[in-house]
Amino acid sequence: MKSTEIIVATGNPHKVEEIREILAVHGFRVLSLTDVGAEGIPEPEEDGDTFAQNARIKATQYARAINRMVLADDSGLAVDALGGAPGVFSARWSGLGVTREERDNANNKKLLEELASTPADRRTARFVCAMCLSAANGSVIAETVGEFHGSIGTNARGVNGFGYDPLFVVDANGRTSAELTSQQKNDRSHRGAATRAMAKFLATHPSLS
Repeated sequence: MKSTEIIVATGNPHKVEEIREILAVHGFRVLSLTDVGAEGIPEPEEDGDTFAQNARIKATQYARAINRMVLADDSGLAVDALGGAPGVFSARWSGLGVTREERDNANNKKLLEELASTPADRRTARFVCAMCLSAANGSVIAETVGEFHGSIGTNARGVNGFGYDPLFVVDANGRTSAELTSQQKNDRSHRGAATRAMAKFLATHPSLS
């Protein structure tokens, strides 16, 4: 199979790298918006009620704008004790911060405050990732979903991650997602599961290569 070139529509370099690491193993060449000179395209308004809807909005609008096949995802954290919040509002839940790091720190601070009186056995949560692959004309080619189950810790630990990773406890040893290696995280994460499902679809549709 020849290499399929896929543009990932996100301004988050961490997401691009995670997706690239997984798809490269399957023979796909992953490019960012910057790689194709499209970083200046205005971001579409993500006003969907679900992760899947927002992924579809991003993929189809970017695909039409650059006339290329585009992969987009929308992902976030759903905390059971908070009724599924922050959900689709995960990235800007606190409403604070200018840089990505500032927003992440403010979001994590708010999460700890919201769960301050919640006992350990009720701090269950999951990361959800919805992916959409769009053809250049804006038609949806495929959609996948992945989930990563865990719980919310009481303090941030680890540096190999972003967003809520330092608070997301993933195993009996108390490790957070940010304490996993890149390979360990890709093997277990919501984005890893959604990306592998997309790779499987692409591998069975050679006409897309």
